[in-house]
Amino acid sequence: MFRATPTFPPRSSWGLQASSKWWLPGIHCPTCDEVWSGTGEAYPSVDLSSLAEHPKFTARVEEDFEEFTRLRELVRPLAPEGAVLEPGANFGPLVGTGRGTPPPLFFATPWQPVMQREALEQLQSLGLQGLLGCRTELRLRSKAAPELLELQLESRGELHPTCLPRNLPQPCSTCGRLAFSFPSAPLLDWASLPTDRDLFRLSHFKTAIIATERFIDAVRSLDIDDVQFRELPAR
Repeated sequence: MFRATPTFPPRSSWGLQASSKWWLPGIHCPTCDEVWSGTGEAYPSVDLSSLAEHPKFTARVEEDFEEFTRLRELVRPLAPEGAVLEPGANFGPLVGTGRGTPPPLFFATPWQPVMQREALEQLQSLGLQGLLGCRTELRLRSKAAPELLELQLESRGELHPTCLPRNLPQPCSTCGRLAFSFPSAPLLDWASLPTDRDLFRLSHFKTAIIATERFIDAVRSLDIDDVQFRELPAR
């Protein structure tokens, strides 16, 4: 398995300013007293426009935990089965503007991969699994701007317990917060890794996007070079 990240500096000359349309608010937990918001949990296929409360889904802190819980439960029927929906989860299309022509596969943020439709269809035609492209509302200043789709990547794999910090406390009983840094020598838990998709997020760190060797081979066959891969061992 390999961790996928954007190349830096980028090899293509282009620019983009974008953000997801809706956000589950951050919280001030009444139990652990932490003010926090997660990063990386994104469901671009989830449309909140049918909810009367959709204006409340913004990047902010909700001090009333009961109100946060109510908002989260409004989203749950619309989200994929098993979605965690932690504070800071975002929904709906990427909205923003860009200049130049982006590469076939790139990252709008370090945890939000976007593909040109043609490139995504080519990867799917090669038999790659679990690649769901979702519409965006990105406006590019280009006469021949390609159609861009954000990939919806759900959390599946986990880090192996042996690479987690010693004496790691239990998650907060109210908000579920469990904070620790990404290991300097990460090790994946082989038993937790999915077999039905070639690109996914880690459950412990949703900003960590994991690719199979088959995904890498397919990407390289299309001469996509704005993404780099670091091998991660598994046990």
